[in-house]
Amino acid sequence: MATKKVTKKADKKEEKVVAPKSSIILNARITEKAALLSEQNVYTFNVAGNATKSEIIKAIKAMYKVTPVAVRTVNMSEKKVMPRGRRGKVGTTAGGRKAYVYLKKGDKIEVL
Repeated sequence: MATKKVTKKADKKEEKVVAPKSSIILNARITEKAALLSEQNVYTFNVAGNATKSEIIKAIKAMYKVTPVAVRTVNMSEKKVMPRGRRGKVGTTAGGRKAYVYLKKGDKIEVL
């Protein structure tokens, strides 16, 4: 009987560093304004509607291992929109809450 050699191939998958999921921080807001602010060490996130500033600071520390200097929150209201080409149909944009997270010089957050 012939024996087969079993060779184990090492998994060479690139592991991405992904921040742990949080119920406070929903996702990063990727907009033109957010991109311009990130050059000044200000990052923008969508957060839960009942999130407080201290909870947001704790979540940023846990997820990204940086300490924010300040956090400012904004409640966004729903807005009526009129889609083009759909006469008489009125929709709404989703409201929510966003947070501006200010970091000290030299700290960075990778947002993709």
